[in-house]
Amino acid sequence: MVDTLAEPPPPLVQVRNLTMHFPVHGGLLQRRVGAIKAVDGVTFDIHRGETLGLVGESGCGKTTCGRAILRLYELTGGSVHIGGTNIAEATPDQLRKLRPAMQMVFQDPLASLNPRMTVASIIGEPLKEHTRLDKTERLARIHELMDQVGLNHDFANRYPHEFSGGQRQRIGIARALALNPQFIVCDEPIAALDVSIQAQVVNLLEDLQDRLGLTYLFISHDLSMVRHIADRVAVMYLGRIVELAPRESLYSDPRHPYTRALLSAVPEPDPVLAARRNRMILTGDVPSPAHPPEGCNFCTRCPQVMDICTTIDPEFREVEPGRFVACHLLTEPKNNQQGSLL
Repeated sequence: MVDTLAEPPPPLVQVRNLTMHFPVHGGLLQRRVGAIKAVDGVTFDIHRGETLGLVGESGCGKTTCGRAILRLYELTGGSVHIGGTNIAEATPDQLRKLRPAMQMVFQDPLASLNPRMTVASIIGEPLKEHTRLDKTERLARIHELMDQVGLNHDFANRYPHEFSGGQRQRIGIARALALNPQFIVCDEPIAALDVSIQAQVVNLLEDLQDRLGLTYLFISHDLSMVRHIADRVAVMYLGRIVELAPRESLYSDPRHPYTRALLSAVPEPDPVLAARRNRMILTGDVPSPAHPPEGCNFCTRCPQVMDICTTIDPEFREVEPGRFVACHLLTEPKNNQQGSLL
């Protein structure tokens, strides 16, 4: 008999108070005079087989957050558990053993591929570093990966400059899949591609997720594409997450003023609906992450700012089941029990 009261499995990825500050040096002796707070206390979970969309305007810290989660940077603070292991505390040897389980697809497919290596060498490099496959077995695996992403075997000995942008991104995806990862950070994988190719790459990512059981952190500023691929969406502003909610809930009923402003800027193809929409125009510029405002990071641009917003940083808390918001405008949650970051 199935135990209906059994606890759900733990999230594959658990990020707690992730902080990534880059030091600023100045003066004659180049002493540290401050820090760029690129990521400043980010917390969320990603469950197995799920896609979490991370959105926000340029410079808000999305890419830094994704790279920090994979520990491509040394973290300033916080913890990142992937499959139960704290990546932040892993030694270099331990981290090397963990690399196969977590991979990344980069934004610029040309810049992320070595121009002096063939496609076979690029896709096969992780296999050479992390497995004991012989040359014949490695070539068979390379061809299998090329099949999975829709590349012809005849292209194996070509170089990256001989491919289109979409094909290069497929090469990058094949390289990320080489070691059978559980978790992949997709850092704006369609931003550098033509609009006609973007849908093909996103459909490929969805198909691979269904077949291989992959878990994605999908970073993008394209809100329409995130709505298509993500199960839940986290909205980031100036190094912090201001709202996290299931996809349809967030798009149909955004709670944070910044989320409402972002969604109001999404083009509406229906002219009748577009005429009825109320655009929310934000004034002023995004503050410097080296000198964020006191209190709420969004207080300098928020059209509904209150006195408390300029002095006290709002808590990122659950306002209803599965929905988390950091805003003083919202009332206290109906119950006092703090839920998990589902």
